[in-house]
Amino acid sequence: MNRDDIVRMAQEAGFECYFTIIYVGEYECTDELERFAKLVAAAEREECAKVCDSRNAAYCAFSIRERGAP
Repeated sequence: MNRDDIVRMAQEAGFECYFTIIYVGEYECTDELERFAKLVAAAEREECAKVCDSRNAAYCAFSIRERGAP
């Protein structure tokens, strides 16, 4: 995950981004922060699962991906 990925996820979570600087403002933004945290966690889980996939550890990859299932 790189800086562009993080900015993209922040925008997807509802943050307003200008010149790749994230402005939260002076209001409560817990919903946006929660969505952002979930997006980051999902991206990290997928990166870990890809490592398992590359090593033919299908059950490991499946287990990691299942952690994000509702």
